Amino acid sequence: MSWTVFREFLKDPTKIGAIAASSAGLARTICSDIGLVGAGCIVEYGPGTGVFTREILHRKRPGARFCAIEHNPHLAGQFRESFPDITLFEDSAERAPALLASAGMGKADCVVCGLPWAAFDEDLQDRLLDATLSIMRRGAQFATFAYLQGLFLPAGQRFGAKLKRRFRKVAKSPVVWRNLPPAFVYRCEKG
Repeated sequence: MSWTVFREFLKDPTKIGAIAASSAGLARTICSDIGLVGAGCIVEYGPGTGVFTREILHRKRPGARFCAIEHNPHLAGQFRESFPDITLFEDSAERAPALLASAGMGKADCVVCGLPWAAFDEDLQDRLLDATLSIMRRGAQFATFAYLQGLFLPAGQRFGAKLKRRFRKVAKSPVVWRNLPPAFVYRCEKG
């Protein structure tokens, strides 16, 4: 278990929605079938300790633009130590359009998201999804995950419905049982 993630969760569970870092299995699942190999511009939300980042770096093509956005200052500091060559914005993903513009990046081909959607109120979810769609080119892929128990809760069902209203295609991966707690991935395509 990543004690860093657990400590940050205890400080503010509304901003860190996990008690442990995502597993390597969840990282492989979230990064599969979203076109990372051919992507020219990749954005990661909430990289935390970098579990998804490592998988993105393993899959992305040389020369692809890649940046991450992390709101938590402690996790951002650790991320910078582990990945000093990656552009990291210590900010809210809600500001993604302005952040990408400031870095001279074009529209994203892939957005990989580790944000704790269940911890956010509906208004923040809407603002984050709207910001995400505004940075994506047509046909771009968005991948995020949810914990299995969320499928049965009204908030989880509402979030799934939000994705279906905003994206042309929404698919769910098989459950990644080797994650704490078990999770699945939403893979979405912008129309």
